[in-house]
Amino acid sequence: MTDFTQLGVKQIRDGVAGGDFTAREVAESFNAAVAAAAELNAFIVTTPDHALAAADATDAKRAKGEDLGKMGGVPIGMKDLFATKGVQTTAASHILEGFKPEYESTVSQKLWDAGAGMLGKLNLDQFAMGSSNETSYFGNVNSPWKKAGTNAAMSPGGSSGGSSSAVAARIAPAATGTDTGGSIRQPAAFTGICGIKPTYGRCSRWGVVAFASSLDQAGPMARSVEDCAIMLEAMAGFDPKDATSLQMDVPNWEAALSADLKGKKVGIPREYRMDGTDQAILDSWEQGKAMLRDAGAEIVDVSLPHTKYALPAYYIIAPAEASSNLARYDGVRYGLRDLPEGAGLQDMYAATRAAGFGDEVKRRVLIGTYVLSAGFYDAYYTQAQKIRTLVAQDFEKAFEQCDVILAPTTPTASFPLGSLNDDPLTMYLNDVFAVPASLAGLPAMSVPATINSDGLPLGLQLVGKPFDEQGVLNAGLAIQQRAGFEAQPEKWW
Repeated sequence: MTDFTQLGVKQIRDGVAGGDFTAREVAESFNAAVAAAAELNAFIVTTPDHALAAADATDAKRAKGEDLGKMGGVPIGMKDLFATKGVQTTAASHILEGFKPEYESTVSQKLWDAGAGMLGKLNLDQFAMGSSNETSYFGNVNSPWKKAGTNAAMSPGGSSGGSSSAVAARIAPAATGTDTGGSIRQPAAFTGICGIKPTYGRCSRWGVVAFASSLDQAGPMARSVEDCAIMLEAMAGFDPKDATSLQMDVPNWEAALSADLKGKKVGIPREYRMDGTDQAILDSWEQGKAMLRDAGAEIVDVSLPHTKYALPAYYIIAPAEASSNLARYDGVRYGLRDLPEGAGLQDMYAATRAAGFGDEVKRRVLIGTYVLSAGFYDAYYTQAQKIRTLVAQDFEKAFEQCDVILAPTTPTASFPLGSLNDDPLTMYLNDVFAVPASLAGLPAMSVPATINSDGLPLGLQLVGKPFDEQGVLNAGLAIQQRAGFEAQPEKWW
């Protein structure tokens, strides 16, 4: 009997289309796996009926000989940042607990139109603010991976930790994520899966709870490069409801996948050899170079001189935009309302936001409000935007010498939950390799490369030119084929 939970997007889609099994069988199998994995705390709410209804619709289409769509018969997890009509959407925050939108986000609607079903809403760092999935109002997400010799709960990365945990644990074949400063790529690296952040504007932000509007971008998380390509095709496309959406045709990324990199140049940024990076990470980087060389690529050195300023610039721009975006949560229109007896409007605002927002959200709102204030706007925010321009120009110059850039995804492997809670700066440094591509709006992907001596997965990052998701996916495929990463966590939940 087929263990459907071991199948990926392509295998499920093709198996259902070919009549090897029904979409309902797949949905029932994953629904059971989700229910049995409650200890991971990957889902905030589960929606088994949604998955079954979508599966039955796919099976009915097949019986009539109709097209099943790019994701026909594939049940997925939906990060709880995407508005889903009639299903609670919280951004993992108390301030939105119980909120059920009357509309569907563009990305989720595209996935349902492509034949996918929803297993549930996935946990995340509150308002996507965090690198370890410990800021959620609904509790920490546990990684399915364990460090050798210890039973400590490990971080699945953040903010898309519920997504990465569910995919790595084989309780969802794929999931949506969002990436503001690495929130698809870092959790993918921590859990041994693939995740791609497309070019800014490829996927609509309409109906996605906003963190930092000039950075937020949706993308797929799955167990293989092929599966990411399939899902990204279904998610991407122009949306007139999103002013930042790219009016471009969606390429057929899956059909054009090729691991042959003859004639391609891969850039190695010298500034990414940073103090504090684990030796195992540096070793995997060297292995990645060898893999891409074996695929026919030429390895060249490139310089991204403003890299060291990217992280501080990000932690000015992102909180500034967050402080503006989160002003809408005031207890008036939707979500939590805390109205102390005899309180005025200002008291209600203060009480609602104090009770509804978690510590990390408050920290970033305070930082953002500070850097946007009259006395500091030019000193901080304006300077950070100048740095952002310089970072983007660095990439432009580098891509004159190469087609794609190879770098580590993270400076370390996963760490135990709670180990960095008292040191937010060290936590922020987890995004040091991921943030530059986000500031520049470039497509970037993490692909699992190897397992370290502690038995934890390590990822490699590929960054491409604007709109060149194909180049990123192809280089990722070359690494995937040569790394032969088959490891999966031992089931403990």
